[in-house]
Amino acid sequence: MSLPLPSYERWGSLAGKRVLVRVDFNTPVEMVNGQLEVTDDFRIRATVPLFEDLLERGAQVVACTHFGRPKGKVVDTYSVAPVRRRLNELCGDVELLENLRFNPGEEANDRAFGEHLVAGFDYYINEAFSASHRAHASIMIPPLLVPSAAGPNLQREVSTLASLLEDPARPFVAIVGGAKVKDKLGFVKVLAQKADVVIVGGGMAYTFEAAQGRSIGSSLFDESYLTECAALLEHGNVLIPEDSRGLADGARFGSEGGDEAVIEFGDNIPDGFEGLDIGPRAIRSFIEAIGSAKTILWNGPMGVFEDARLSAGTEAVARAVAASNAVSVIGGGDSVAALQSYGLEDEVSFVSTGGGASLEFVEHGDLPGIRALRESPWN
Repeated sequence: MSLPLPSYERWGSLAGKRVLVRVDFNTPVEMVNGQLEVTDDFRIRATVPLFEDLLERGAQVVACTHFGRPKGKVVDTYSVAPVRRRLNELCGDVELLENLRFNPGEEANDRAFGEHLVAGFDYYINEAFSASHRAHASIMIPPLLVPSAAGPNLQREVSTLASLLEDPARPFVAIVGGAKVKDKLGFVKVLAQKADVVIVGGGMAYTFEAAQGRSIGSSLFDESYLTECAALLEHGNVLIPEDSRGLADGARFGSEGGDEAVIEFGDNIPDGFEGLDIGPRAIRSFIEAIGSAKTILWNGPMGVFEDARLSAGTEAVARAVAASNAVSVIGGGDSVAALQSYGLEDEVSFVSTGGGASLEFVEHGDLPGIRALRESPWN
C-alpha cells in the first residue's frame, strides 16, 4: 500500500464547514444508579484532540459510531446515550449521531445509507481504525462523495503496524495468544515470515502442542488446523509452551479454592484436564525471548487471565514487555486490558485500538477502509 494517507491538514481553515468524523466508540458500559454508563473511555479520550483541533479551525463537528450488535434494528440497550453523555463531559461541542447499526444499510454497505449519512457535510474523516476492516457504509461510501481524510489516530495505527512489517529493529519478537487457533493462524503465518521469533500461547497453543504429538487432555483443540500448525513448527522460529497449568478436578473459574486449586502439568496434560495458562518453564523461555527483542508485537493473552489463579503467564509476559527497552506495540482488547490491570499501559511504546483490524492489517497489508481513503476521487 502507498503511504501517507490523505490528511485533513490540507483543508486549512474550516470556518463554517461541517465535518463528519467516523469514530469507534464501541466502549464497555455497565448499569450505574439505574442507567448505563461508560466504564472505559479510552477510545473517546483518544479522539478528543482531533475534535478540539477541528473546532479551533472553525468546524462544526459531528461524530458517528457503531455500538454493539443491534442487527439493523433500533434496540434501546444499544443506544449511544451513555457514550454521548461521556463525550459531552469531555468535549461538549461535538454532536454524536445515534448508533449507525440501527440502520440495516450500515452493515450492508448500502450506498443510499452512505449518501444519507454525508448529506449536508463538507468533509469526512475516518478516525476508526478498529472498524476499518469492515466494508460498511459509514467507512466505504463517504470517501466517494466528499473530500475525505484519515484521522491522526488512524494514521498512527497504520504507520506503526506498517513499520513493523517493513523495517523492524531486530530481533523482532511477536507474541500471539487467545483462544481459537482459526482466528489467528493467518496472522501467525505472516509473522513467521516477518519476525525472528513468534511466541504462541493461550488456548490456540494446544493445537500446536497436539501437532507435536503431545497429549493435551480436554484443552481447546481444532483438528482441522493440525497440518498447518505442524508446518509452522517446522519453520523453526515458532515457540510454543513447554508446559501448562490448569484447575483441579471440580474447581471452577472465578470460584473460591485459592492457588491450591491450580495444577501444573508437564509436557503432557492428562485426560479430563484442561490447559488454561502457560507453565513455569514456558514463562522462563518466553521471558528470555522477549528480553532479547528490539521490536515486540503482542496480541492476545497467555491464558484465562481474568481468573487470578490463571494469570501468571499473561502477567509475566506483560511485565517482560513493559520492562523491555524494545519498541513495543500492543494490540487486541485482552492484551490491553491485561496491561491496564497490572498498571503497565504507560510502559509500552504503542497501544493499538485495532483488535481484529490489527490482525487483518498484518495478515493482508491493507484494509477496506484504508483503501477507500487512498482511492477516493477527491484526493
